[in-house]
Amino acid sequence: MFEFKLPDLGEGVAEGEVLTWHVSPGDAVTEDQVLAEVETDKAAVDVPSPVDGVVQELHAEVGEMIQTGEVLVTIAEEGDAEASDAAAGGADGAESSGAGAEQADGAATAAGSDDSQQADASAADGRVFASPSVRRLARERGVDIAAIDGSGPGGRVTEADVEAATASVDGTADSDDGPTSVVSKVSDDGDGSTAVASQVDDGGDADDGTAVKSAVRSVSGDGQQVERRDQTLATPATRKVARELDVDIDAIPTDATRDGQPYVDEGAVRAYAEAQQAAQAADTEAVSAEGDTASATATETGGTTAAGSGGAEPTAVETSEGERREPYRGVRRSIGEQMARSRREVPHATHHDRVVVSGLVEARERLEPLAEARGVTLTYTPFVVKCVAAALDQHPILNTALDTESEEIVYRDAHNIGVATATDHGLVVPVVDDVDGKGLLELASEINDLVGRARERDIERSEMQGGTFTVTNFGAIGGEYASPIINVPETAILGIGALKERPVAESEVQGASGTASGSTASTGEVVAKPTLPLSLAIDHRVIDGADAAGFVNTLKEYLADPTRLLLE
Repeated sequence: MFEFKLPDLGEGVAEGEVLTWHVSPGDAVTEDQVLAEVETDKAAVDVPSPVDGVVQELHAEVGEMIQTGEVLVTIAEEGDAEASDAAAGGADGAESSGAGAEQADGAATAAGSDDSQQADASAADGRVFASPSVRRLARERGVDIAAIDGSGPGGRVTEADVEAATASVDGTADSDDGPTSVVSKVSDDGDGSTAVASQVDDGGDADDGTAVKSAVRSVSGDGQQVERRDQTLATPATRKVARELDVDIDAIPTDATRDGQPYVDEGAVRAYAEAQQAAQAADTEAVSAEGDTASATATETGGTTAAGSGGAEPTAVETSEGERREPYRGVRRSIGEQMARSRREVPHATHHDRVVVSGLVEARERLEPLAEARGVTLTYTPFVVKCVAAALDQHPILNTALDTESEEIVYRDAHNIGVATATDHGLVVPVVDDVDGKGLLELASEINDLVGRARERDIERSEMQGGTFTVTNFGAIGGEYASPIINVPETAILGIGALKERPVAESEVQGASGTASGSTASTGEVVAKPTLPLSLAIDHRVIDGADAAGFVNTLKEYLADPTRLLLE
C-alpha cells in the first residue's frame, strides 16, 4: 500500500487547497496520471500519481486545505492484496482483505514506512517524483529523468536538477557533484554582531544519501546561535507576519518539520520577534548613559513595540444576518499580498492621457480578415503590446527593475510584456517573452493561447514570471482611466481604457496623426473620433514625471499610426 503525500509544490509553499479530484476510490491509475488539481497561493497545479495501482482512499475533500507532507491519497500497488480485491470488486471485500493483510503482514508493515518509500523515490524501485512541467522540461532537454538525483523533499526532481543535468551532459557544468545549495546574504543583526557562516555537519546524515546543506549562523533573541536554513516551509499568512515584524523566517529556531523540511508557524514568528525586541532593549539599557530611568523607559518601549506591531494582529470582523463568508486564500490571497506589498513599498504616480487612434482601428480592420484566414483572432492587444515594446526601446528607464538590496537600477534588454488577465479565480499576468522578435500574428496567437489557458487554470507558473513591463486592459470591462498597481519588481504598468468614439477638437486630431484624416472640418471644430485613454503608473523612485510623459507621447505616435512600426 502506497500512501502518497502532498509533495513540495515549490517556493516554500506549505499548503494547498484541493480544487478537483480526477479519480475516485476503485479507479486504476498509471504513473504520471493526474490525480487532483491543487491550488496554492501561486497557482493551480496538477498533482500526478507517482505509481501504478488502484486508488483506495482520498484523504481530502474538495475545498479542504492540506499541508505539504500530509497523505493525499492511498494507492494499492500491483501485488498488494488490496489491489487485487479492488479490481475484483466490492468495497466490503477490499476492507476485509485489507484487514487480513494487516494481520498477516503486520511485522513487515511495522518495519517499513512511507517516508522511506518517498526517500527512495528515485532509487532502486525506479519511481521518479517530478511534476509534469519538470518531466516535459527533461524531455525537451533530452535528459533521462530517471537518472537524475532529485534535490527536493523526498527525492523529488526539480527544474534546477534538470538544468544541472543538462549542463553536465553538454559539458558546461562546473563539476559532477550536482547542484549545490546557495546561502543567502546575511547582514549585520543590528546589535553589533555579524552572522558567521558555517557548515552543517550532523554526522548522521551520510547514511541516507542526502547532501548536507550549507547554512548560516545567526543570533537569536536569547543570544544563542541558531542555524539559518536555506529553506523553511511556512504558510503565506505566516510569511506575511514575518515580513511585517521584519523577521528572517529562515533564522527562526524550530524542531517542527513537514515532509522532512523545517516548518515554522505564526506563533514561532511572534515569539522570535519578541525575543529580538527584548534583546535589543537589553542592549540599549546596557549601553545607555541616560541613567536607570531612561533605560527602563527604553526597555518598556521595546516590549510594547514587539507586542503590538501595527498591522501584525489579524482583524476580526463580525458577520451579521444576510452576510456570508468565503476563505481568503490561494490565488486571491497571493494577489492581495502582492498588491499590498506594491502599495507599501512603491511610491506610485500615475500619468493620464488620451490618443486618437483612427489609424489603429483602420489597420486592424484591414488585417483582421487576413488573420482569420490563417486561423488567428486579431484583437487590439497585440497592436498595443507591439507599440509598447517600440516605445520602451526609446525610453529604457521604463523597462527596469529596482534592486533595493544592492541599491541598483537594473535595465532589461528584453521586452517581456505581461498581459493582465481577469479570470474567475482572480487577476493573473501571463508574460509574452521577446515581443520585439515576434510578428503581429505570432503575438496574437501567443497572447490568445496564454490568456485562454490562464482562464482555464492550465498555465504554468514559469509562464507568469520574468516580465519587464505590464499592460492591463480594464477598458474591456468598462471605464476610461484608473490608477493601476505596479507589478513589482517592475517599475511601470500601462492601463488601457475603453476604445470608443469621443468628441475631440479637430486640432487634436491633427496633432495626433499629423493630418486631418480627410476631414473638411475647420480647425477647432469638434468631431467624433475613436480614442483610447491611457493610464501609466510609475515607480517614482526610479522614473520621473518627465520620463513618463515622454514615453506616453512616443506610444501615442505609434498607436495613432501603427505603420510607424515598419520603420523599426
